[in-house]
Amino acid sequence: MKKVVLVDDDQEVLSKLSEQLVSQGFEIVGIASDGQTGLNIINETKPDIVVTDIVMPKFDGYWLLEKVSSIHKIKIIVLSALARDAFIAKAIDLGADEYVLKPYDINQLVAKMQIVEGKPVVSVGKNTQEVGALYSQKEEPSFQNKLVRNGKNYKVDEKISNIFITVGIPAHIKGYQFLREAIKLTIDNPEIINSITKKLYPMIAGKYETSASKVERAIRHAIEVAWNRGRIENINTLFGVKVYTQNDRPTNGEFIALIADKMLLEAM
Repeated sequence: MKKVVLVDDDQEVLSKLSEQLVSQGFEIVGIASDGQTGLNIINETKPDIVVTDIVMPKFDGYWLLEKVSSIHKIKIIVLSALARDAFIAKAIDLGADEYVLKPYDINQLVAKMQIVEGKPVVSVGKNTQEVGALYSQKEEPSFQNKLVRNGKNYKVDEKISNIFITVGIPAHIKGYQFLREAIKLTIDNPEIINSITKKLYPMIAGKYETSASKVERAIRHAIEVAWNRGRIENINTLFGVKVYTQNDRPTNGEFIALIADKMLLEAM
């Protein structure tokens, strides 16, 4: 059983995260709300993994990273709402092994914890075996996994978010999350777009504990919102060619593939 120390000034996050990790077989050996207290607990308990926020009173997560990163056996995962490149790059430079954005998905967080431990990722909870397999180190690192291993997975999320803003897909609708996940999975495995109904939708549904049909409808709604907002020119400008008109809406698969292909080409 791996020992974990949690450091975050949000007591609700600490309580929820502690409960979730215990249910997944981790041992929580200490909880702290600031860097100094966290360091004291780490020195006392010698955990395997530290999960820490950045913004905290007194001594923050950056300070803690500087102190703990020199202890080579301890793996550090940053769990923070700070999404800008500069913040994340600084954390990686100071020794963070992984960076997970809030609001977090427990399946993703546990997968990252298994990755830093150098273990193959196993299923986390029900219906997540296929999603977890995306992070398996037994496979050749894909485009997205390379970014994860370089501590730069945040660039994928940030780029997708910027595209959604440009085309007019609001963050509060459910289809936003599903569409973002679909694009990331397609970046990881372009062939999956050819099995959108049998594989892609069910994988997203498993992660978010919903049905494949609801995933399909929510993504369709997100695309319709963009078209109803009249952002067609923005979309055509984004892709550098006049792809669509107001009356020529893409299918879910076409839209997902278009964005995934654009990101893959830009990354080359």
